Amino acid sequence: MSSGFKEVELGSYFALLKSGLSRLLSQQDIGIPVLISGNIKNNRFDYSDLKYWYVRDPQGADTSKYLLDVGDILLCFINSIEQIGKLAIFKGYERPCIYTTNLFRIKAKSEIDSSFLYYLLSSRIVQDEIKAITKPAVNQASFTVGDFQKLKVPFVPLSQQRKIAQILSTVDAVLEKTEAAIAKYQQLKQGLMHDVFTRGIDVHTGQLRPKQTLAPELYKQSALGWIPKEWEVKKLEDFGEIKYGRDYKANPKGDKYPIYGTGGIMGWTSKSLNSGPAVLTGRKGTINNPIYVEGDFWNVDTIFCINTNESTNIKWFYYQMCSKDLMKLNEATGVPSVNSNALYNLKFSYPDKMEQDIITNKLNKIDQKIHTEQQALAKYQQLKAGLLQDLLTGRVEVSVN
Repeated sequence: MSSGFKEVELGSYFALLKSGLSRLLSQQDIGIPVLISGNIKNNRFDYSDLKYWYVRDPQGADTSKYLLDVGDILLCFINSIEQIGKLAIFKGYERPCIYTTNLFRIKAKSEIDSSFLYYLLSSRIVQDEIKAITKPAVNQASFTVGDFQKLKVPFVPLSQQRKIAQILSTVDAVLEKTEAAIAKYQQLKQGLMHDVFTRGIDVHTGQLRPKQTLAPELYKQSALGWIPKEWEVKKLEDFGEIKYGRDYKANPKGDKYPIYGTGGIMGWTSKSLNSGPAVLTGRKGTINNPIYVEGDFWNVDTIFCINTNESTNIKWFYYQMCSKDLMKLNEATGVPSVNSNALYNLKFSYPDKMEQDIITNKLNKIDQKIHTEQQALAKYQQLKAGLLQDLLTGRVEVSVN
């Protein structure tokens, strides 16, 4: 630590530490919005799925004591181990809000910058300590007020607090902008997928065909609804081959070939089972998350490998699989599962190879933009994590004008 930093108890930063109201909440908008742990996502509040506290509660709780002010920090202290410690700073909402019982409301003292306190609480310095004092339980893990307030943290003078908060908020602004760009491109991709798989691309103009309602002569009725006249309806069995995976545990260890499960790469081995390009899709467990792979790999027994014939652009097939609701193929009452016959009978609106290539090219361009933004996001997240550690421990000193 630098000479300007000293160690203090975390509670010395707090003017208020108070848990919220315990009530049955309503999905209907009939009262005051209540922020719960589920509304905290990526250290920000998500207001898209609010719960409400009925203002005519017969128990007559005084909600005024729980109304949030701008600058208040909400931190989860009762939940699953993974949820403990997540937090966000309240920046205001279109309506007054209160908060639920498994969240601590934290107010900074007047001589403490609330944004700095938020960054301190979200740092590894505090988050690692929170994990250490959290006591697991059968239903929910938690930590106590006393243990939390006694955590040892660096104390930073107010002028430096403000400068550190300013630096980190600048990085946060870039992160939010990058996340917004990713969301925009993902939304564009979803819209384009719908259009290219219902209207397709005119190979002469490179543009989407007019909608069926505007140019009915370009379409025909099919088992999948209206499709362009040039297209066919084919089952997967007409152009694809399904290969089963196998358990990998007896394989020799190595780092040459990836091992794929339904959640993606789960390890590496020195032996391959199948080759790409291929599309992997869940047989059991996660069945609605297709994965596109190239090269040699091993797929475990919970995920199918699908290869296609030369008349099919396999990346086009991958995008088609992503556009389908594969949960409709679920045949189990417990863990979701799909059999190969159901997949082989899955129907696709099928253009010729040239149009498949054009469709794939357009979707690839959006995917490349998403990938570029995701790489930038990972870089900024790494930068922020490093800055948090360096600035809050004094490893990097902050000059204040």
